[in-house]
Amino acid sequence: MSTTGAMAHVTVKSPDQMQELGRRLAPLLRPGDLVLLTGELGAGKTTLTRGLGEGLGVRGAVTSPTFVIARVHPSLVGGPALVHVDAYRLGGGLDEMEDLDLDVSLPESVVVVEWGEGKVEELSENRLQVVIGRALGSDGVPEDDADDVREVTVTGLGPRWADAGLPALEAC
Repeated sequence: MSTTGAMAHVTVKSPDQMQELGRRLAPLLRPGDLVLLTGELGAGKTTLTRGLGEGLGVRGAVTSPTFVIARVHPSLVGGPALVHVDAYRLGGGLDEMEDLDLDVSLPESVVVVEWGEGKVEELSENRLQVVIGRALGSDGVPEDDADDVREVTVTGLGPRWADAGLPALEAC
């Protein structure tokens, strides 16, 4: 069982801010990092990953890999590649993901898995869990005027994230 290393809570008010959050998170990432993104359809998982790609300086437009399952974006700046996976259509756990060879890619890449919860945690005891949810009003119902507002919780699991600087993400 992985222990929580650090946590950050960020309110994001637009897709541009979600992308900026990804750019701010990117410098904290290094080769071997596994990032799991959780959130409903349209929550901003791919937008966050686009910002990660910009921050990591990778080649190619970061778009949803829903129909190809995984895309590799090599670094243009000598850093780690970004492996972007969409596990939405994959019902099984790690066995079904095995054909993607994520365990081979992980040591030299940053692997970001959308819809990966319950499917790829076994790849690393050190991982970053990013949960994106709609902002709720005091009555627990999404606010009508807050369609783009998201509450993002970034949790570092495992010793790698103990002092990785996640709380700095809250200062925007």
